[in-house]
Amino acid sequence: MTRAEKARRIGDILDRLHPEAAVPLRHEDPFTLLVAVVLSAQCTDERVNRVTPALFAAAATPDAMARLGPRRILPLIRSCGLAPSKARAIAELSRRLGADYGGRVPEDLEALESLPGVGHKTASVVMNQAFGHPAFAVDTHIHRLAGRWGLSRARNVVETERDLRRLFPPEQWGRRHLQMIYFGREHCPARGHDLSTCPICGWAASKARIARERRSGAAR
Repeated sequence: MTRAEKARRIGDILDRLHPEAAVPLRHEDPFTLLVAVVLSAQCTDERVNRVTPALFAAAATPDAMARLGPRRILPLIRSCGLAPSKARAIAELSRRLGADYGGRVPEDLEALESLPGVGHKTASVVMNQAFGHPAFAVDTHIHRLAGRWGLSRARNVVETERDLRRLFPPEQWGRRHLQMIYFGREHCPARGHDLSTCPICGWAASKARIARERRSGAAR
């Protein structure tokens, strides 16, 4: 089976299991989505969704968030990982949005990536989910799944994104990103996972990889 054939079969399974995959982070507009995705780095979506209601009640616009400042943002997000640096980043990116973009989130990938605390994955999520532009946001979880499924032999997320963009048509990128996240959580965890029983790994992963991960799990 070629990678393209495998990708089509995987896409069919993902569409069947997660037909209505939606962004798991609660938000109201591009700005609140941007802040929520920044907060989600090294933090669960569930935790982010616990802290953002109070945060956005205090400041739901770039101007209000900039005026709030890092000292008052920090107590509201303290339970998220890397909270001090995130508080500074959120305050500064809010100030930059006001100063450089008229208080609006720019509909431009490079402009988004220039903001404090905003990497390529975060910018890609916002471009796709807030503005509808084709983007395949790849994090370490999607990188892991793509390797398990034989869709990429990439050594890093940049190369994995390149491979996945080649395998799936642009109109699918956004939903495939979300579907892979949901599938990984429900069916394909990083540890303690028997690949041979997985709805996708069971046929998509190589026998060598199944055996290797089985040995790795037994050694823990």
